[in-house]
Amino acid sequence: MLRYNISYYSNNTVKTMNKKLAIIFLSTGAIGTNAHAADNKIQKLEDIVVISTGIKHATAKSAKPVTVLSGDKLRTNVGQTIGDTLQNELGITNQSFGAGVGTPVIRGQSGPRVRVMQNSLGNNDASSLSPDHATGVDPIIAERVEVLRGPSTLLYGNGAIGGIVNVIDNRIPEQVPDKIIGGAGEQRYDSATNETSSALKLEGGKNGFAYHVDGFYRDQGNTSIGGTAIDEDAVRRHDPSFNSLPVGELQNSQDFIANTQARSRGGSVGLSMIGDAGLVGAAINSLEKSYGIPPDGHGEAPISVDLTQTKYDLKGQLNKPFAFAEEVRMKLGYTDYKHVEMNGGVAGTTFLNESFESRLELEHQPIGALKGVTGFQSVNSQFVGLGEEGKIVPKSDINSYGFFAVESLEKGAMTYELGARAEWNGIDPEGLASVSYVPLSGSASALWAINDRHQMSLGYTHSQRAPQIQELFTDGFHHATRSYEKGDANLGKEFSNNLDLGYRFNAAWMTADINLFHNWVSDYIYQQRSSGELFNAADGSFQSPDIDCDECFPLLNTQQTAATFKGFEAQTVFPLMQNRYGAVDLTLFGDYTRGRFEQGGNVPRMPPLRYGSQLSYEKNDWSGNVRLTRGEAQNYAGENETSTPSYLLLNLGAQYRVASFGDSEMLLFAKGKNMLNENIRNSTSYLRNFAPEPGRSAEIGIRISY
Repeated sequence: MLRYNISYYSNNTVKTMNKKLAIIFLSTGAIGTNAHAADNKIQKLEDIVVISTGIKHATAKSAKPVTVLSGDKLRTNVGQTIGDTLQNELGITNQSFGAGVGTPVIRGQSGPRVRVMQNSLGNNDASSLSPDHATGVDPIIAERVEVLRGPSTLLYGNGAIGGIVNVIDNRIPEQVPDKIIGGAGEQRYDSATNETSSALKLEGGKNGFAYHVDGFYRDQGNTSIGGTAIDEDAVRRHDPSFNSLPVGELQNSQDFIANTQARSRGGSVGLSMIGDAGLVGAAINSLEKSYGIPPDGHGEAPISVDLTQTKYDLKGQLNKPFAFAEEVRMKLGYTDYKHVEMNGGVAGTTFLNESFESRLELEHQPIGALKGVTGFQSVNSQFVGLGEEGKIVPKSDINSYGFFAVESLEKGAMTYELGARAEWNGIDPEGLASVSYVPLSGSASALWAINDRHQMSLGYTHSQRAPQIQELFTDGFHHATRSYEKGDANLGKEFSNNLDLGYRFNAAWMTADINLFHNWVSDYIYQQRSSGELFNAADGSFQSPDIDCDECFPLLNTQQTAATFKGFEAQTVFPLMQNRYGAVDLTLFGDYTRGRFEQGGNVPRMPPLRYGSQLSYEKNDWSGNVRLTRGEAQNYAGENETSTPSYLLLNLGAQYRVASFGDSEMLLFAKGKNMLNENIRNSTSYLRNFAPEPGRSAEIGIRISY
């Protein structure tokens, strides 16, 4: 990547700064690193460099499936959540839980199998523990979003068989900007939720120091939809807790989803000292978010969530500190997270998580054509889930320590990469027996550049995942998910074997990318809705579903069995026109994931087959597109779950870059979403029968960079 070089400073200034950097870096005495840090050499890149890899590769030379959103594409794709932002990317869908929550689903995997990071360090919120928990990152402040699948996920943890999502916001600068003050401001309006959002960023630096300040604010009302909010036929067919509610008495809404208002605000302040010896920097980040949970039609008091999170980050790097090392990189993060579910304005279920994460990486100097990174990572947390009747998740000390190594070798037309990771995971719950696991994982991938037009890639990963605390010890009623959730303390490790095969074609008349994957997972952990029992909240008992009950709710049991996942992602781009009238491209795309249990039956909450086309136009500072997506019916819904119908999603987009004036640049953009106003039921959502996706809407925005 392009890095700022401070060699124009006087020798005395540089020497003094280098000494200070070395002293500050070494005096931390901490274990940790950033997965990618500054490279002060200016390089000419043939393609985008992926930051979320220990070994820096251009995407054209990557044997791993990679998705990168940055620049204007990111600005026009930014949604209300990180899942909403990524949902139109191949292989990625959004697990919505009302407008305030949207977590990415990658190749059918979500929760603990998709790790969301900020600046290459874990976000360490509670979004992986339950579908109603929002992530502690807002995409409006992102400068870049990277999605990794396959072997590279071992750099950041065992068991992320879905992938890694890395949101990069430059809160700790890695280079000194070329001016003392610069930045960007952004304003948006979205008619689907009557949302207004604002974001501001200031950056600058001089004499080896750099700073970053950002802030944002969102405010939105209830979500507009096409049709009714609750699919009454579906909930009555598959949810016996509705037996006591007579037909016609379900409280439903038309053209909007009640109680889906949301408000959030946050900001960061960061400072770095950067020199030839490396860098050291620190940042503080704060987030406050409140959002409503769509009602179930029983007429009960509304449920909302108040989320607060504070993060402190420290980052450092030494360049060539000794003979063998190219770079030594470190990062530390502390997160204080709180999630309170308000039941009619009264605090109910509460989740608290206090987490420390550290990371240390050593990138060795090339040994011939061999490049590599080795490192250590630790995560130490204290977590508890409190309910009205007591602790639904016991207060627990959670510790994880991992060693990893990745080596890359280029030989002729072949690029090879090998990786390995060993971890120790331990959970010590209050009042219960402690558990520990030792997941061991390994990966291998190869890229064959056949010629300038053809590339083939093959990757294999053996991954082991230790069960998370909620999968083991949850035992209580959870208001937001309107269910009684029960874990299993006897769960074992998940073992997965993942195979990726890719092909890339690049010619003047067409470009094409195809990825095939097949994952075999033994002892797959999942939640299964019980067909034989309901939880009676009135007296705390469990009873048969054939007995009417005014306050009965589903029982979700954590289970474990073997499963397989297979599917594809494919995209072709045809340049139809390129002349003085502009450029027109036609893109054809599709993705599919099929999840089945080996003993029979379907894995619940899988995305459907999607395919479609996009027509794009660009001339000078104008660009626009029309995108039509067909989602097929998901009839493989899983036991005691509801299927979802097919849909057509028509989206429009346009943007115009105003000619630069002074040192500023203005980007105007507009989007039309779900122009057919379809009532789309999201098969990956726990609330698909209560909260369809937003209806027809328009979004407009302006971004000024200076």
